[in-house]
Amino acid sequence: MTDLRNQRRMAASLLKCGENRVWIDPASIEDMADQVTRQDIRRAISTGVIQRKPVKGVSRVRARKHQEELDRGRHRGVGSRKGPPTSRLTSKERWIHRIRPQRSLLAELRTSKRITPKVYREFYRKAKGGMFRSRAHLLMNLRLAGALKEGK
Repeated sequence: MTDLRNQRRMAASLLKCGENRVWIDPASIEDMADQVTRQDIRRAISTGVIQRKPVKGVSRVRARKHQEELDRGRHRGVGSRKGPPTSRLTSKERWIHRIRPQRSLLAELRTSKRITPKVYREFYRKAKGGMFRSRAHLLMNLRLAGALKEGK
């Protein structure tokens, strides 16, 4: 096999790419051994004996497929999670998800007259203080306090 390292190096500098991206026509390898000047290499490039290979990219097909699966809710189980719960939802977002339903429930109960404005205010403050875990927990406490008028 003919040593074309020098020709490959010169071609790489002329083609402005790396040596690994230089393609030399296998049929013309014997002729290329005699071509030792940069001018010879330029001529070989213009005739197509030496060419620059395209850049190899990393395929994103697998990444896109994985992302589609994530969008559908796959790969999100306990075993796939890393870090604390706050790395997925901030503590503020978790608070918002808790307090809004509680406040809307209290407002709904007040407008439908199932609780008095005084009870509303009392439980609103308790909710604000973080006393209730959820909407259901708030309802349970209203029933236990006897503040909820059953009806409708």
